[in-house]
Amino acid sequence: MKFDDKGLIVAIMQDALTGDVLMQAYMNKEAFDKTMETGYMHFYSRSRKCLWKKGETSGNVQKVVGVKIDCDKDSVLFKVLPAGPSCHTGNRTCFFTTLKENKEADYRIIFDIMDTIKSRRENPVEGSYTNYLFDKGLDKILKKVGEETSETIIAAKNKDKKELTMEISDLIYHILVLMEEADLSPKDIYQELIKRFGKKPDEKYKNR
Repeated sequence: MKFDDKGLIVAIMQDALTGDVLMQAYMNKEAFDKTMETGYMHFYSRSRKCLWKKGETSGNVQKVVGVKIDCDKDSVLFKVLPAGPSCHTGNRTCFFTTLKENKEADYRIIFDIMDTIKSRRENPVEGSYTNYLFDKGLDKILKKVGEETSETIIAAKNKDKKELTMEISDLIYHILVLMEEADLSPKDIYQELIKRFGKKPDEKYKNR
């Protein structure tokens, strides 16, 4: 790696599950070695001139699950699993100010919907359909999941792509409500899928 004349290198943290860029910081060799040794992000503070561990006081640590270096070897990308907000403002990412964005390419929508569902559960809104489902309880939520599953099957049998798209979207929404009711997060599902399908070709799912 190429550290600059101050002995520092740029570190970029990316959420391993959502792909969101969480923050940028600086590391010296000691911080890099400590990160690799412990599996948790450590940085070098240019203002305090000392080593610090991300989340040491707040608890918002970042567990390292992948490390890549760029072609010039002067910056490092860490794929992490954050335990909480990465920004000192309390935001999930430091990059929360949008200047331009193509919504059609934003595949994080599942996480955004789940955040809204969770917010409805914690802070009910009058007239909210999501709150209606939570108020009625698990049986109602399960009934809706069953209904949407049946409607998805019918749309598929009818070979109506537009109808099928709408029914699958309805089904996914109600499954997300069920996940919140059961205190599951998209990360739980992602991690299970990674365990199943992130294996080497000669393992369990080599023929899929």
